[in-house]
Amino acid sequence: MSQKDKLIQRFLSKPKDFTYQELKRLLGYFGYVEDTVGKTSGSRISFVNHDSNHRFNIHQPHSPKELRTYQIEEIIERLNEEGLL
Repeated sequence: MSQKDKLIQRFLSKPKDFTYQELKRLLGYFGYVEDTVGKTSGSRISFVNHDSNHRFNIHQPHSPKELRTYQIEEIIERLNEEGLL
């Protein structure tokens, strides 16, 4: 199993310790890049797939750096809508 497959499998298990850095790597596999919403965007981060023009926003966790379960569920839903999972 590749690192990509392992990361996807880990993400789909909705772990409590899935970090923002892991999310960036995971979304990179699907062609998404991190994009700040504006100069004063604060913790709002946008991920954009320029090929499909698909975009979604999340709040970047600060401390702890792990994503919340609702964020993981929302991202899974959005990736399923795009046919990526």
